[in-house]
Amino acid sequence: MTSALDLFAREMRETGLVLRLLELARDEDLGREGDITSLATVPADALGRVALNARAPAVLAGLAFAPDVLALFAPRCTFSALARDGDRVAAGQAVASLAGPLRELLAAERTLLNLVCRLSGIATRTAAFITAMGNAAVQLCDTRKTTPGLRVLEKYAVRCGGGHSHRLGLHDAVLIKDNHIASVPLERLAQVVADASRSARALTTPKFVQVEVDHLDQLDRLLSLPPGTIDIVLLDNMPPEMLREAIRRRNERQPGLVLEASGGVTLATIAAIAATGVDRISVGSLTHGATSIDFGLDALP
Repeated sequence: MTSALDLFAREMRETGLVLRLLELARDEDLGREGDITSLATVPADALGRVALNARAPAVLAGLAFAPDVLALFAPRCTFSALARDGDRVAAGQAVASLAGPLRELLAAERTLLNLVCRLSGIATRTAAFITAMGNAAVQLCDTRKTTPGLRVLEKYAVRCGGGHSHRLGLHDAVLIKDNHIASVPLERLAQVVADASRSARALTTPKFVQVEVDHLDQLDRLLSLPPGTIDIVLLDNMPPEMLREAIRRRNERQPGLVLEASGGVTLATIAAIAATGVDRISVGSLTHGATSIDFGLDALP
């Protein structure tokens, strides 16, 4: 049965960005000459079998794209998954096996490991934030603070860790940030936002229309808009007591409006933020603060 994670991997693959990324990885590693070390040391007819093993506990991510790596680096090799993305794996656990021409396995090794190590680090960090949050009713979301070129894969990794995807880029949702409205007087904020929402919805069908605020006076102006004008308000760098007041005002005036907290959220502070009753918390460090988890390819007899 196809899972929601499988569907998200398919959606990311269908952007075409995964193939472009892996083609670049192939070209930067193999160049025009190929793997000259293996060409010089490994017989052309040599075959190999290897296991992809976790070196440390992790939430697995990236395995779904291993066949894409092999299609470019090792087309005559076979791949068998022994675990699934999103699984918690133990140190020493084999998560996949590969077999085929040894030269191809060696050519694919580093790119495959880089992919799984990096994405599993993000998934593991995301799962740690969800555990620290301690409130399953609150959605934990990623941001656009991703490695250039790796965004679709890193956002997939957040999903593997149990998080949710914010917008993919500037093209699929509207987020009116402080820089967009820095020169707008408070008394005109609601009208400017309403006009922007109407313009955006006339251009396309955005995933959502969101506005960032950093004080409650701005929120009050947005709460005066007709329901449906905007979908989400981002409460930027507000302490828990201010978040609670924002939620009280929202509940009184426009209970259907989603409130999202963001800004400087850490493992130490996320529980207090989630306890305020916000609907979502977005955390840039899910991606930019993640450390890769060590995996290795080990020869099998």
